[in-house]
Amino acid sequence: MKLKQILFLSALLLTVGAGAQSNPNGRYPKREFRGAWIQTVNSRFRGIPAEQLKQTLISQLNSLQEAGINAIIFQVRPEADALYASQHEPWSRFLTGEQGRIPSPVWDPMQFMIEACHERNMEFHAWINPYRVKTSLKNELAPTHIYYQHPEWFVTYGDQMFFDPALPHSREYICKIVTDIVSRYDVDAIHMDDYFYPYPVKGMDFPDDASFQRYGGGFSDKADWRRSNVNILIKKIHETVRALKPWVKFGVSPFGIYRNEKTDPLGSRTNGLQNYDDLYADVLLWAREGWIDYNIPQIYWEVGHKAADYETLVKWWARHAENRPLFIGQSVMNSIQKPDPENPAINQLPRKMALQRAYQTIGGSCQWYAGAVVENAGLYRDALVKEYHKYPSLVPVFDFIDNKAPGKVRKVKKVWTEDGYMLFWTAPKAKTEMDKAVRYVVYRFEPGEKVDIDDPSHIAGITNKNHFRLPYDSGKKKYRYVVTALDRLHNESKSVSKKVKL
Repeated sequence: MKLKQILFLSALLLTVGAGAQSNPNGRYPKREFRGAWIQTVNSRFRGIPAEQLKQTLISQLNSLQEAGINAIIFQVRPEADALYASQHEPWSRFLTGEQGRIPSPVWDPMQFMIEACHERNMEFHAWINPYRVKTSLKNELAPTHIYYQHPEWFVTYGDQMFFDPALPHSREYICKIVTDIVSRYDVDAIHMDDYFYPYPVKGMDFPDDASFQRYGGGFSDKADWRRSNVNILIKKIHETVRALKPWVKFGVSPFGIYRNEKTDPLGSRTNGLQNYDDLYADVLLWAREGWIDYNIPQIYWEVGHKAADYETLVKWWARHAENRPLFIGQSVMNSIQKPDPENPAINQLPRKMALQRAYQTIGGSCQWYAGAVVENAGLYRDALVKEYHKYPSLVPVFDFIDNKAPGKVRKVKKVWTEDGYMLFWTAPKAKTEMDKAVRYVVYRFEPGEKVDIDDPSHIAGITNKNHFRLPYDSGKKKYRYVVTALDRLHNESKSVSKKVKL
């Protein structure tokens, strides 16, 4: 793949009209969610010595930061276990090799990642799998696992074990885990992926007849009842998070097809498994009711896929965002392995990025998976660095949660220090945590250049500190530096400027 071809096609495709929904700042948006999933299942980190794993994670974060990623979705609870210090669930086998075994030396991967992400001005989203307990029945549970206290809460289906979604006890327990995470850790979001009711096993129905008989009063249709069970959990998690820390978001990344048009005229022109009918996940209802704060449908297919065409699905979700932030789940490997249908000499990344940025209702994307970006598979990371994430981008605002910007920074001054020429400022005053400035944006403008902080090419840096190192040269050229403050939900303050000779 030649990068020049990528850049040319990207620029060309971005000029393609998208009607009334077109995004005028599509090529280099100042605000865009640029996420990446770091999964801990599949033994990616299993049994690696603590210091080695820390270095691996730091190396990944550095690479992702340089590639413009501004949010990390890190899996912390894959099997009703924990990649953090939990009093309720055992240490994960995906960390230590055996469920319940304490890491030696003891360390807390989630706390480590939160600090490392925030140091790099990335959001940290704690990714939990709510119902799954065993990815295979042959896996051993720790003696302290909740299963041994309440085996009646669980069901087996295929080769896996799950919390029974119908049970009030299951929902209460899952919300207790969410409460523990949000109250003790400085997370930016709680995240759930596509595992609600499990993916169907051919020839097997999910074993919930007894639960339906006990809890299904008022429902004549079991499918409606199952959807209601998931709806209740989603609503309760959202209420739990909002009551604890109103600035913490709750988001989901569901399977990429809501419903097929042949099932429901509202659905997409696709022919695949359906969230609504097969996983009992009514994602549109959750967004419409405000029970989720963002949605990242996993559209991991290619443009031209016969059953689930990427372009068809992006356009469908763009029309059904339901007034909640919508980001697109991108498959790195699919994008680089599939040729562009109109130009087979290149892969599909340019076309996919153009489609994603063509709609006002789509505010960014999330890369599946982070490791493929770091490894620069198919020069994917190079393309992000040199074109698609060429300039820094702020996370979109969540103004339905909070739209009040923090105060301006104060006392901006330039100072020579042992570490070089620095720009210092004082944080704005804040009465509440929601008003507090947690990071700052520093812009730089050439002599005589108009100050335009909507242009991300002028972002010199984003920092969580109250100072910024200036690139001093000869002291003969005068620049204007502009500093703004961001709160926890990325509302940006008014700017304060300072002229500096460098």
